Amino acid sequence: MKAVIVYESMFGATREVAQALADGLRSAASGTTVTVINVNQAGESIAAGADVLIVGGPTHIHGMSRPESRAEAVTWADDSDRTLTLEPEAPGIGVREWLESLAESTGARGAAFDTRADFPRILSGAASNAIHKALSKHGYTEVVPSESFLVTKDGPLEEGERARAQAWGQRIASSLMGPPD
Repeated sequence: MKAVIVYESMFGATREVAQALADGLRSAASGTTVTVINVNQAGESIAAGADVLIVGGPTHIHGMSRPESRAEAVTWADDSDRTLTLEPEAPGIGVREWLESLAESTGARGAAFDTRADFPRILSGAASNAIHKALSKHGYTEVVPSESFLVTKDGPLEEGERARAQAWGQRIASSLMGPPD
């Protein structure tokens, strides 16, 4: 099985989730090839030939990031009162722009995830909703429901979220492999 995980990360939490997902996929399906790549390095053809495309990004203003919200994140990282460190590959393009250039799927499956503040989803929104819609528009069939992973107000993942992401990766692998004979 070939899996591709494309992520956008400003402060590292979404990258950590992507890496945990990859660990989960590999542990649940031996021989699985998993590519984890930042959206700024992904290119239009990264998903070609993949059995599953998993896409994730941070939730900014109730949805996927925009150039303005990524610029705001840079400002936050420059604020000495905050303890945020900007990822080396951030900002750049976001998942929103990359998805617009994504080629139609030829039968691949897809999954969407996001990172967001630990507030009720109705208040915070979730980028994974829009990511899921974009994947569906490009012909990707949902393998498992979208998932949100929670971050603290200072940016890092909440305790236990990395393990939850790994378990979600295992669930994706199990869904792709189908029920045992």
